[in-house]
Amino acid sequence: MASALLSFTFPPPPSLFIAAISIVNVASFAKLGLSEFRGTNMQYSKFWNVNSPTTKQVKLSSKTGMLIAYGPACVAALASFALFADVDLRFRLLNSALFLHFLKRNAEVLFIHKYSGGMILNTAITISLSYLFSTATLIYSQLLTQGLPDPPVDLKYVGVLLFMVGLSGNFYHHYLLSKLRGEGEKEYKIPRGGFFNLVICPHYLFEIIGFLGFFFISQTLYSLSVALGTLFYLMGRSTATRKWYLSKFEGFPQEVKALIPYFY
Repeated sequence: MASALLSFTFPPPPSLFIAAISIVNVASFAKLGLSEFRGTNMQYSKFWNVNSPTTKQVKLSSKTGMLIAYGPACVAALASFALFADVDLRFRLLNSALFLHFLKRNAEVLFIHKYSGGMILNTAITISLSYLFSTATLIYSQLLTQGLPDPPVDLKYVGVLLFMVGLSGNFYHHYLLSKLRGEGEKEYKIPRGGFFNLVICPHYLFEIIGFLGFFFISQTLYSLSVALGTLFYLMGRSTATRKWYLSKFEGFPQEVKALIPYFY
């Protein structure tokens, strides 16, 4: 199995840090996904005020919290264009994909999303540090491949296609969500249109496709760990979201799955 995997990835880098953090990344995000599945949710979006501790916490507007969450990673991706000039095409493709991903996220926060709740400052900082660390480590692990021959199966152009499908599909379903509310409205409604007729979290599905695109472009073991970690976490989060809709709306269609059409 290891030899088959190495047909699709660069050899493991001579870096204990990358090897260790790849394992920790998958394990920690799998644990977060399991926590979401069990009802212990990260405090943002519709779950922003659940599991509230007795101690007072700083509450932000959702827009401010999400800009804190996404902004630093976007800046890091942008800065790496200037910091690393003598790099190959694969590095540039990954760098560009990371920048576009977080640029889109910030643009959606500013111009697309319509928020009804808030966000806990600790949650915003946790998400921000996670995205910043993952972005910086993706870039660093790609730097370690400079000068190495490509993997036997070169997937970078397939990765670009997957990333663009994920990016556009995620944006489209965020746009559909934004259209559920009129000016000044804050109540939740059952989403319709697009893949919402099949799953309650198609934006998560396309986000996973986008992160698979990162892996296919990069073809490093760390980028694989990021894609797997994202999959595990969003499986749990989508399950929690479906349970939330089932508890709030008597007419929620039972055939609508959480994440994967007809399956999960």
